[in-house]
Amino acid sequence: MLTVILILAALFALLLVGVPVAFALGGLGMALLIIGDFAPRMASTALLSSLDSFILIAVPLFLLMSNVLLRGGVGRDLFAAVQAWVGHWPGGLAVATVLSCGLFSAISGSSVATAGTIGSVAIPEMTKRGYPRSFVFGLLAAGGTLGILIPPSIILIVYGVITETSILGLFLAGIGPGLLLMALFIVYSMLYARFSPKYQTMPRAGWEERRSTGLRALPTMGLAALVIAGIYAGWFTPTEASAIGFIGALFLTFVVLRSIDLKGLQAAVMDSMRASAAILLIVAGAKVFGKAIALWRIPQDVSGFITANVDTVGLFIVAVGCALLLMGLFMEALSMMLIMMPVLAGAVAALGIDPIWFGIFFVLMVECALITPPVGLNLYVIQAIGRATLGEVARGAAPFVGIMLLTVFIIYWFEDIVLWLPRVL
Repeated sequence: MLTVILILAALFALLLVGVPVAFALGGLGMALLIIGDFAPRMASTALLSSLDSFILIAVPLFLLMSNVLLRGGVGRDLFAAVQAWVGHWPGGLAVATVLSCGLFSAISGSSVATAGTIGSVAIPEMTKRGYPRSFVFGLLAAGGTLGILIPPSIILIVYGVITETSILGLFLAGIGPGLLLMALFIVYSMLYARFSPKYQTMPRAGWEERRSTGLRALPTMGLAALVIAGIYAGWFTPTEASAIGFIGALFLTFVVLRSIDLKGLQAAVMDSMRASAAILLIVAGAKVFGKAIALWRIPQDVSGFITANVDTVGLFIVAVGCALLLMGLFMEALSMMLIMMPVLAGAVAALGIDPIWFGIFFVLMVECALITPPVGLNLYVIQAIGRATLGEVARGAAPFVGIMLLTVFIIYWFEDIVLWLPRVL
């Protein structure tokens, strides 16, 4: 275990001094190959094998779809439509925000895009209605995390590639916990509004407003339904679904809504290219790191240590959860997954834990990392949009971290919330 501690310490030291994640992983992996007297050419083989994946094509295509819809103002249309139907409920704007985050998550697969898109529309509306700023910021930061849980989730695609787990099974498994998390967010928001002295109710929207906003949002919801239903019905693979979604996003924003021009498309393509390059570089670096630690027998040693000292699944889950909470304080979501999964995969198999269930558990814990300082990406997105301090956003997000941990507890005791759909379908 001393070797494991030294390797992880070296990795964290590289990250803390500012080395990009992809180069920290790849560089340390190459160093381990050389120190261990293994052939360095294994690194190039690992690089090529990591990117030679048909499934990974879905990542840039889903990012393209997300950014085209983002530039086309689709988030604004979704929020207006949902607000017209539920805005008059107790905490109606907060409910509309959560539902809008869930809907946009189903067509973007990105937490940052979800938080940024819905946040830019919801922050002015909610603060105008008397919601405390910290609550608004926390709700939007947490609502954005639905983007990596509700399918099609980019991080679930990466998890499936790493662990060779069914992408369709992971997508199906994410539905139950995603809906549960949305329901808990909504209940908390309604209770918060009910007991908040500054909260102002909204008048009920007229049928004409509901009809007009609903009609404008309908094509977007239709596109989301097509992508998701097509994957689950077996009409096309997740990768084919991402291509269809991108083409549908172009048709929707250029022809139906006419809300984007060539300049906006160019910006969407550039944003997607930068994000895709960063993700794929991290995946490649993680593959080299994973190959090196496998040759050093680190996963086997960790698995043996855990099975010898942790005799129940519950203790293992608690230990992993605590480790991820600590890592989430200074690492972003994808890096945590790509560093930890090669190390934990052997122990997960040895303890007989379903890899699909573990993937959803892992993503829920990673969601906490997205809204915990100092490296929570969603906190910075909302901070920039709301022109707030990081402390103000983090204070508002704290109760939602508790709700996420409650969700983890629930899916541990009731596994069917995660596994029922994959087993049935």
